[in-house]
Amino acid sequence: MTIKNQLKTVILIGILTGILLVMGRLLGGNLGMTVALVFSLGFNFLIYWYSDKIALWIYRAKPADGKEYKELHKMVEDITILARVPKPKVYIIPSEQPNAFATGRNPSNASVAFTQGILKLLDKNELRGVTAHEISHVKNRDVLITTIAAAIAGVISYIGAMTRWSAIFGSNDDSGRNNIISLLIIGILTPIVAMIIQLAISRSREYIADESGAKTIKDPLSLASALEKLESGSKVPMKLGSEATSSLFIVNPFRGSAMLSLLSTHPPMNERVKRLKQMRV
Repeated sequence: MTIKNQLKTVILIGILTGILLVMGRLLGGNLGMTVALVFSLGFNFLIYWYSDKIALWIYRAKPADGKEYKELHKMVEDITILARVPKPKVYIIPSEQPNAFATGRNPSNASVAFTQGILKLLDKNELRGVTAHEISHVKNRDVLITTIAAAIAGVISYIGAMTRWSAIFGSNDDSGRNNIISLLIIGILTPIVAMIIQLAISRSREYIADESGAKTIKDPLSLASALEKLESGSKVPMKLGSEATSSLFIVNPFRGSAMLSLLSTHPPMNERVKRLKQMRV
């Protein structure tokens, strides 16, 4: 299942990149395609270096004190040893909603953040399962992958907006009207397709982290139990942050205002729990 989801991610990112290049080609020829590519690479570079700092700042995360959170640090360290990755920095988010996320451009520059609520809600084994899930995100470089997908989708949306404005101020003759219709189709449909693909990538990475995290600690049932508790505990949307960053978390912190499942950053919880309970490790 993990290999299948990894292949799916590669294909979807390839489609996103293809949409971006085609839009650049249609709007500006070879030069437009080159500009779109350079813009995408530059945007990805900036996000690659600063996304972790931005995410931690948005959620007011503070470093977990080594004495106060001694057991949490030990748990993270034990699981990183099992996963064979460096120990990430550990942060605490001042929120009573039970949740957690991982961020960082690579395993050597990673952080995991836990809300105060999740430390109160879960027992030791359940919290261990959540930690393994987040460490798997670090090991699999999911933050980088989802960030790249979001960046490309964002650029496509920006170009789509430019295209719509071009259509509005287009020519009034027959050829111009035909061109306007084409521009409107490109400007409206491609950003929607890009967003759906971006969200599909996010959901795929959650399945991978569930599976690889459960295998790391050889305990899928504890993670399944944790997810069930988190699903119930996160019904009230988090007061910090915004929906633009919801894909970072193990469960959607803003699902109280979520749209259709097709437009969700996370897979259906019942499906995640079902897969974990069917696992053999």
